[in-house]
Amino acid sequence: MKNKEIRGLETSELAERIESEVAKYNQMKLNHTIAPLENPSLIKAARRDIARMKTELRQRELNK
Repeated sequence: MKNKEIRGLETSELAERIESEVAKYNQMKLNHTIAPLENPSLIKAARRDIARMKTELRQRELNK
């Protein structure tokens, strides 16, 4: 997910999206532990997307 897409989301949407992405990330890690994923770099990409979203959410909190 690109920064432009993240900035286009509403704050409430962004918070919901973070929750769903974290759940998906945790499930991906669990599945990778049991049986290796075909593309393990997806875990890294998901972690970075979550960080981007959390950063944007924090910036919005500080700018209020």
